[in-house]
Amino acid sequence: MGAKITMAVSGLIMVAYLIVHMLGNLKAFAGAADLDKYAEGLRSFGEPILPHEGLLWIVRVVLLASVIAHIASAVVLTRRAKAARPVKYAHRPPVKGEGSYAARTMRWGGVIIFLFVVWHLLDLTLRVVNPVDEVPDVYNAVVQGFAPERWWVTIFYVLAVIFVSLHVRHGIWSAVQTIAGPGNAWRRRTQIIAWVTAVVLLVGFLVVPLSVTFGLVS
Repeated sequence: MGAKITMAVSGLIMVAYLIVHMLGNLKAFAGAADLDKYAEGLRSFGEPILPHEGLLWIVRVVLLASVIAHIASAVVLTRRAKAARPVKYAHRPPVKGEGSYAARTMRWGGVIIFLFVVWHLLDLTLRVVNPVDEVPDVYNAVVQGFAPERWWVTIFYVLAVIFVSLHVRHGIWSAVQTIAGPGNAWRRRTQIIAWVTAVVLLVGFLVVPLSVTFGLVS
């Protein structure tokens, strides 16, 4: 049960981060000044009590710990499931809820999301593969990063966000089931919350890069 709780809590922490990150991204529609000011505000938040970028490093450490805990819990739960079924079924009977696309792709989706996060950090955080290398110039980094000639980056982003949304939908449902229990009163509410959150994240994360690629934001 400890591994399930760890996976649920770490997953919800990451979902909360995604929501805040998505809201920050939407400032691109307010223009370069607003987005760059927001990014600078994150770097200077809490000064002089916190060092420069102190908040960002706190968030990074919490996220890294959550990711490690999430992956470790997934490995533990996978091994437990295999140990509980040492002999493979000749014909495995379907299990309710297991046939959903999100449930079947959770593991591979996690791998794709991990690869995307690595690329995203290299592109928009460290600027190793982004045409704009000045860290404060966030707006232009987004505009140049998703420019029409870099359409393949946008496609990769779209695919990754789709997997993130599927992962979030299934993950929220599983997390609440683990923490609150499988009661029928929570089941329907959880499904609605999971779907709404997944759709909001899908639209919220895709609207900026697609708008840049199609020339609506420049």
